[in-house]
Amino acid sequence: MRKLISWFDIPTSNFNRAVKFYQNVFDLTLNIVDCRGEKMGCFPDDGVNVTGCIFHSPDYKPSIDGVIINFYSDDDVNSFLKKVELNGGRTITPKTKILVEGRGYFALFSDTEGNRIGVYSDK
Repeated sequence: MRKLISWFDIPTSNFNRAVKFYQNVFDLTLNIVDCRGEKMGCFPDDGVNVTGCIFHSPDYKPSIDGVIINFYSDDDVNSFLKKVELNGGRTITPKTKILVEGRGYFALFSDTEGNRIGVYSDK
């Protein structure tokens, strides 16, 4: 089956703050790219998973009301949310069991830019 989603952009109002947040929460290094005055912090591309970036442009506005991107975490959802809060984000929806058997848990949080982001885990 072909991938239906190929890329995502997470808008930023303070690019450097967002870079620090995502690098610390996900324990990874974003590839910083300057594209004609617009800045991108690209998530690593393993060739298997959908990837994307945090993006700074006058045309992109962070929003708590937009589309939700859900990240997968190997950590327990509560442990992941602690990292979010330690790095300036906040929990919106605490760890919640998905009611379909065997589907794991999810939570929603706000990043430092005000975007609503989801996290999913088996734990």
